[in-house]
Amino acid sequence: MNFTIDRNVLLEKLNIVNHGLPSKTPMKVLEGIKIEVTDTDVFLTTTNSDISIEVLVKDPSLTIQEGGKTIVPGKVFIDLIKAFDSNKVTLFLIEDRSLMIKADRKEYLINVMDPNDYPTIDFVTLENPFTLNCKVLKDTILETVFACSNVTKNPMLLGVNLKLTNNKLIATATNSYRLSQKIIDVAEYPDYEITVPAKSLDELLKALEAYDESLDLNMYLAKNKLLVKFNDVLFQTRLLDGNYPDCSNIIPKQTPIVVRFNKDELLTAVNRVSLLSPGERERDKEITFNAVALKIDQTHEIELSSANNQGAGKEILIPTDIVVTEPLVIGFSSKYLIEALRVLRSNEVELSFINSLRQFTIRSVDNPNLTELILPFRLEN
Repeated sequence: MNFTIDRNVLLEKLNIVNHGLPSKTPMKVLEGIKIEVTDTDVFLTTTNSDISIEVLVKDPSLTIQEGGKTIVPGKVFIDLIKAFDSNKVTLFLIEDRSLMIKADRKEYLINVMDPNDYPTIDFVTLENPFTLNCKVLKDTILETVFACSNVTKNPMLLGVNLKLTNNKLIATATNSYRLSQKIIDVAEYPDYEITVPAKSLDELLKALEAYDESLDLNMYLAKNKLLVKFNDVLFQTRLLDGNYPDCSNIIPKQTPIVVRFNKDELLTAVNRVSLLSPGERERDKEITFNAVALKIDQTHEIELSSANNQGAGKEILIPTDIVVTEPLVIGFSSKYLIEALRVLRSNEVELSFINSLRQFTIRSVDNPNLTELILPFRLEN
């Protein structure tokens, strides 16, 4: 194996396959990057228990003297290429035991591993792709993945459910106490449903950062895998195995109390009030995290308040519009509301309530296809 390539081109590809390297693994070989050189191309591959990534390196600067393959220690190899300031680097194997990296007057030798010890990666067959715009996918991940569970009481809640039906893609994430759901119009495609681990979507989001948002991505769906192809990258993730909970009836269809706010004003007020919230209560640490109360009285005045053993805070909010059938006092997690507000991309948001004990929704006024939902809790007197 012997080839020369522009250092920046190689580093760009390494930054992508880096997302497939495991943080911890009992298999030493998985800490490496597989480099396979043919007569015309270079392939870089990484894999862990969840993700496999293969990148085709094709560039005018690439000159191949000899083919071959090897496994290089991933972290140290990437760090070395980052540290170089040369325009080009040359890489060649020495007796299949060491990789020489030459750049101008620099020479570095790193030990390699046997490529025969590297697992065979079974990438999904590239047939019948479902196509999605890069920006749409990135936005959808950002708007949903934060609502996934981070504990393993129900493993299915560790991921985002993607359901294709009736020319719609419905992306849903929940931890049982909050929910985020995005509905996207898509081209006709057979009904399909998968649940993708949140960690995999986070890594896919990072891998897409360097790519033009106008790019169309091809997504290949299989029983236990999802493969996303963009440019010369194959990004494959395992899927969560099981039935995702039916969330179709969780979002209220009718709400008698609807309040609109300037989003930034509401977000700032909730942030301030939460500074004096009681934090986690032992009764239910998840749902009552940073508890605050919202009150609407007979005069339609809106009060946001919190209290703990260090003090109490209260703010009167001015809504931009309000429809109220009866007074309301409701308690909820300020953390959940803050995170929901941050993903909404409009100046005005709408909070819709049924009563003090039922879940309420948060939406952008100009984007009804994204719904955030929070389960409240009973306030203590």
